[in-house]
Amino acid sequence: METNRLHRGRLIDHIQLVVRDLKDSQDFYAAVLGVLEIPIGDTTDTYFWADELVVSSAKSPEALGTLTGRHHLAFQAKDRATVDAFYQAAMAHGGRDNGAPGERAYHPGYYAAFVLDPDGNNIEAVFHGEAQRSAPSVVIDFQA
Repeated sequence: METNRLHRGRLIDHIQLVVRDLKDSQDFYAAVLGVLEIPIGDTTDTYFWADELVVSSAKSPEALGTLTGRHHLAFQAKDRATVDAFYQAAMAHGGRDNGAPGERAYHPGYYAAFVLDPDGNNIEAVFHGEAQRSAPSVVIDFQA
């Protein structure tokens, strides 16, 4: 019997979509995520979120004021040194600076670096600070 394994909660920290019309996007995501029983979190005139998805207008501070490749993807890092190493590796392999490693005002302990990939997408590595996790990840085994 073949088993496929997934780990949830280890790789992707969050994804940000920068959209043309925030109201239309909010209506759309509220409807489709509602079906999936995923609630919409904070809503403002520049962004809303649902779980690890952030949807923002181009003018929001969360979009850093610049349209990149329109996608923002954040990877989880295990510590600050890993964020620093991510940034250096990106710079050495065709990435462009979009925010050097450092603390951000999103919440206390939020340490991140932002780079633009070769297509202009905003790629981030983030360490949220010391915290206690209930588990390193959720393991899902699929049986064929």
